[in-house]
Formats: sequence, C-alpha cells, structure tokens
Amino acid sequence: MKAILVKSPGSADQLHQGEVATPDMNDHQILMKVKACGINRADILQREGKYPPPQGESNIIGLEVAGMVKEVGAACTRFKPGDKVFALLAGGGYAEYVAVDERLAMPIPEGLSFEEAAGVAEVFLTAHQTLFFVAGLKKHENILIHAGASGVGTAAIQLARLVGAKTLITAGSNEKVEFCRAMGADHGVNYQQSPAFDQWVKECTNGRGADVILDPVGASYFERNLNAIGMDGRWIILALMGGAKVPEVKLAKVLMKRITISGSTLRARTLDYKAALVEDFTAKFLDHFARKSLKPVIDRVFPWSKVAQAHIYMEQNRNMGKIVLKGV
Repeated sequence: MKAILVKSPGSADQLHQGEVATPDMNDHQILMKVKACGINRADILQREGKYPPPQGESNIIGLEVAGMVKEVGAACTRFKPGDKVFALLAGGGYAEYVAVDERLAMPIPEGLSFEEAAGVAEVFLTAHQTLFFVAGLKKHENILIHAGASGVGTAAIQLARLVGAKTLITAGSNEKVEFCRAMGADHGVNYQQSPAFDQWVKECTNGRGADVILDPVGASYFERNLNAIGMDGRWIILALMGGAKVPEVKLAKVLMKRITISGSTLRARTLDYKAALVEDFTAKFLDHFARKSLKPVIDRVFPWSKVAQAHIYMEQNRNMGKIVLKGV
C-alpha cells in the first residue's frame, strides 16, 4: 500500500510517498481504507524524531483517520464492510489502509464528509479527556483555554459551551480571537497585544480566576497561569509549545490556592482507557455533530501530494482549526 514516510528525522522536506505492506489485522480490529487523515502537532514532533510511537505501534505518522471499513476481524461485532467510520490511532494514519481496534472507531455522523470526520477524533477526544476525565469541568465554572484557535482549542470551546461553562481563550491575532468568539468563546484576548492575560482573566471573572486551565504552552506561561488560576483550580498541561523548563516556581501560591497541576497525554494511554474514552464521548456527544451543536472546524484540506506544505502551514501557526490531508 501507499504511505507517507520520513526519509530521516528533520524538516518537512523529509516526507515522501513510499510503498509498505498493508497492515495485518487481529480478530478485534477492522481494516479501514483511509479517505482522509487529520494533521496534528504530534505529527511534526514525530517527523523531527522527538515523539516516537508507543512500542508496538506503526512508525507511520498519523493519529486520526476517516474512511470505509474494508474488512473486519473474526471477533468484531460493531461494524461491517462498507461502513463509514472515523477512528483514533496511536500511529499509521498517513497511509492507504490502517488496522485499528474496533472500539476506537466511531460511525461518521450524518452530514459529515470524510474530511470533516478526519478532524474530529484526536482533538475532540483530547479535549473531552482533559475537560471531563482529568479536570472535571462543571456548569458555570470558568475555563481558560490557551491556543483557542487550534484544533484542540476549538473542540474545547464547543464542549465547554455545551456543559454551560464560561470560556476564556487566548490566541495570537485579533482574527483568531474573533474566530473563537464565533465558535462560542465568552471572552478572548490577543496575547501578542495583551501579554498580561492573568490580569485580564481576573477582570473577566470578577476576581475569581480560572477554575480550569487548558495549557498546551508550558513554561513561558507558567507564572501568568499561576496568577490567573483560582482557588482549587485544576491546571492541565497538554504540550510544551512554550518550553519545558521553568526557572523558578513559587510553590507557596500552589499551596495557598490548593491548585492541582496535571500532565495529560492520550497517545500512550492503554487500549482499554482509550476505548472507555471513546465510549463515553460517543454516548454523550457524538449525536451533537448530526444536530450541528458540535462541528469539526476545518481550516484547510491538502491533497496527499502536498503533505510537506501542510506540515509547514501548521508550523507557521496559520491555521484556525484543523488541517486535514485528503487520502489516496
């Protein structure tokens, strides 16, 4: 089968099309013909050699796909050949075919294209895990979402809005701030123009601060997040776009505010954990896509042959929402 491969760890020009064996299936897996796959920042890190796949998973890049079921394993009961599905992966998405445990696949909601469905699994399940499994976000709480115009950011805005939370976002341009407001964010700030977002959070929440912080930035925002978070706040670190080392941490504030700081990833979680996450998301939120109360936010769809350009586009932080690669 055809697949996008990496010649050597490095820049986007190391991506190329090659031929590899079609993946083998076990009894609990389905084989999907990939029609589209989502692009994520983890893909860039893997391409650079900084984020290898979990042991036993495909070395091919790609964490989410949408397509058609081609074959089903002997123990599969949820899908049949010809079904339209999208799925969460630990790797292997930039390929013509992918084998995935059927518990990690979901039926494509009515009205969604393959390209739209390919932009759902990774970001919505990451946001769902962060907001509800880890942070326990509740109605009327304040959530601060950094990188609000990103794929995870736009998913988190929508999910938080559905449960009745008040959403505050940071983004890197006025255009992105307005984009997030259109998605349902209650308040937004351009961190390029107003870097002191901690004071802004206090103003927006009448001094209460953020009950939950969704943080893909890390070190460069640490001090301001510490100021912005409220009593008993839950601070979830998803990525380290702003660095991994904080020169000095004021632990007294952590104690005084009774802050919980958690790190959260999804790719390396166990199969059973991911299956439970998919099941919970499916039961609570999947129908909302057909109702249009949730929607995948697709910035651009690149053809398979333009995968390097798609990576560069993400690296330049130009996207608002998901970047999707149209399959072979």
